Amino acid sequence: MTEQIIILDFGSQYTQLIARRVRELNVYCEIHPFYDAPELTPDVKGVILSGSPCSVRDEDSPKIDLTKYRGKVPLLGVCYGAQYLAQNNGGEVLPSEIREYGRAKLTSFDQDHDLLKNLTKGSQVWMSHGDTIKTLPEGFKIIASTPSVEVAAFELENEPTYGIQFHPEVTHTLEGKQLLENFLLKICGCAQDWTSEIFADITIAELKEQLGNDKVVLGLSGGVDSSVAAMLIHHAIGKNLYCIFVDNGLLRKNEFEEVLESYKHMGLNVKGVDAKDQFYKALAGISDPEGKRKAIGRTFIEVFDQEAKAIKDVKWLAQGTIYPDIIESVSVKGPSATIKSHHNVGGLPEKMNLKVVEPLKTLFKDGVRSVGRALEIDHKILGRHPFPGPGLAIRILGDVTPEKVHIIQEVDAIFIGMMKERGLYDQVWQAGSILLPIQSVGVMGDERTYERVVALRAVASVDGMTADWVHLPYDFLSDVSNEIINKVKGVNRVVYDISSKPPATIEWE
Repeated sequence: MTEQIIILDFGSQYTQLIARRVRELNVYCEIHPFYDAPELTPDVKGVILSGSPCSVRDEDSPKIDLTKYRGKVPLLGVCYGAQYLAQNNGGEVLPSEIREYGRAKLTSFDQDHDLLKNLTKGSQVWMSHGDTIKTLPEGFKIIASTPSVEVAAFELENEPTYGIQFHPEVTHTLEGKQLLENFLLKICGCAQDWTSEIFADITIAELKEQLGNDKVVLGLSGGVDSSVAAMLIHHAIGKNLYCIFVDNGLLRKNEFEEVLESYKHMGLNVKGVDAKDQFYKALAGISDPEGKRKAIGRTFIEVFDQEAKAIKDVKWLAQGTIYPDIIESVSVKGPSATIKSHHNVGGLPEKMNLKVVEPLKTLFKDGVRSVGRALEIDHKILGRHPFPGPGLAIRILGDVTPEKVHIIQEVDAIFIGMMKERGLYDQVWQAGSILLPIQSVGVMGDERTYERVVALRAVASVDGMTADWVHLPYDFLSDVSNEIINKVKGVNRVVYDISSKPPATIEWE
């Protein structure tokens, strides 16, 4: 039984970050919505209460009965979680006279306290709240303050319950990882025994028991998630795993052949399917981004279903679902607004009457890569930038044609290839090229041209939730632009996207 920390989510945008920081300390944790808090079991070593966009003073704010946890395991309230502990035990939470958002410094705290050990005086923390704890309940004691927030951290005397008004999970809290380590190791007594190697061993053993001699079909994409899922299942059932890699005509230049070759060296049982014409036909005349995504999704299901039916007695469909996919599907206040449809194999299990197996559903993306390294998967696969499920279709603004795909494949190959040559590829989280639906006037030789414009995009991110544009060197961008304009027929102008997420998204569609 793996020891774990429970994180109760009150709707904070930072809840996933708390979980990622806990996992980075080799402690397993799970996020649960506050209204579905799990029962206490012997493997639970502690509980963390997240922040929230709500105010504890609102009538419809998230509420939970904590009696099943309080005093039985250590409990840490973060921001809203701290205010909830104070308000519901007789304290007073009021609107802040000054909005407390941004950097602050811990100028006064108990340096011998287990929660605050090894923190330095004046340590920077990140505040993000509109309310403040005015008075603490009886039996609660202040253990840290900032110049503007008297109750920056507190403890409940004679009970391992703590609250902090700042966010230790964000990088702006410079010693936040140390505070979380103190809570997990010194207070909860976690053994830090959740490693990628152990996860792989346990998962392979569970898959052997779950799948037995059954046949499993999996749609490979060439990306990190599906590749690591495939290898875990391959280690469990060998040739009973049937992988299908579909060329939708929207992959990068030569990607279909290169990915198939890399999978051969991994010992996987893979069938490559050339379905370019089918996808181009389905996309013909569609310019709307959602329309393109839906057409690609429908066509993928048709192609995959046809190929899977050719395999006798398949009982399972494997998917590379990861933890953020699971979390985002269970919103604290109902379904989130759809910014864009996610391209996956949704609908296939019901259509094909298959059971679903998802070996990565408890991992974040960095955890998936770590497990991949433990399985000795080639860095060329593990280090690949994320690539959108609909592929180049959403990097071609407007309708999709084979001619446009060819242009953007050539542009992308030059951009990505030169990033690798100059040692920039691994410094970027995701990069790509976008074909714009406009043409511009240019001059080549002594002749006027009127040709296409492409945009280059490179971003730095941890998990894709937020992203900053990368300051690629000017001489590199100059060289890339020259190479593209000189070598890709039909392009006479190159621009560089310097938008961050938010307000922009990483992809343009």
